[in-house]
Amino acid sequence: MAILQVSPTRMNLLGMKKQIKTAQKGHKLLKDKRDGLMKEFMALIKEARSLRKTVENQMGEAFSLILRASRSTNPKAIETALYSPDISLELEVETKNVMSVKIPEFSSQISGNALNFGKTGVSPFLSLSIETLQEIFPTLLKLAGLEKAIEALAKEIETTRRRVNALEYQMIPNLEETVKFIQLKLEEANRDAVVSVMRVKAMIQKKEREAKELSQKS
Repeated sequence: MAILQVSPTRMNLLGMKKQIKTAQKGHKLLKDKRDGLMKEFMALIKEARSLRKTVENQMGEAFSLILRASRSTNPKAIETALYSPDISLELEVETKNVMSVKIPEFSSQISGNALNFGKTGVSPFLSLSIETLQEIFPTLLKLAGLEKAIEALAKEIETTRRRVNALEYQMIPNLEETVKFIQLKLEEANRDAVVSVMRVKAMIQKKEREAKELSQKS
């Protein structure tokens, strides 16, 4: 904690008290935001884990089919088959706002046919592997969006956490310590003022007595 460099005046005291109230409100809002982000973050983590497991299983199945196809098909024939299909992909990205964090949402549209290559001399496992990969793609795309969202939320959570800590452990304590300091200085000034008034009053009373005594003697 540190005392801020301000003059110990009543105006500054009132200003500091207002700053403390504002900082406390901001602290509560940031804590609520952090808790909300954490809740959303954990929900996305859970969903992403489930999707990743699904994708890994499906990808394993697809690669297994490609491996089986490569055992019974000439590599050149596989390469020709994979390059021959006329297929295109359109990818769109939209964003949604979650507690001031922009989260991407991916969508795609596939046109054409990935299986329009000749089947002669090509293992049927190649077609099965391509069909499996096509089935995986929407899930893979969703997983990519989730992981990007998790990354964005993690950054915002860390930023919010730092702000909460700065308010809780630095700004608010420093303001409160400064308020105590100003109050102490004002109390000291009030005591000094009272003592000064009492001294002046005593001096006036003394002079009045002396003047009265002189008038009585004369």
